[in-house]
Amino acid sequence: MYLPKIPILQRLGRLPGDIIVKKGNVTFCFPWVTCIIISIILTIIFSIFRR
Repeated sequence: MYLPKIPILQRLGRLPGDIIVKKGNVTFCFPWVTCIIISIILTIIFSIFRR
């Protein structure tokens, strides 16, 4: 409910480098840049809590 109001979360999945292919009624979206950024953030968070 509150996630769409956070500006940075509105850009997730639509970052430069994310692959979006639209053909007719079919849309294929592979947000690989978003996945990499989320992975880096989670790695940093988990490494902080591991200590």
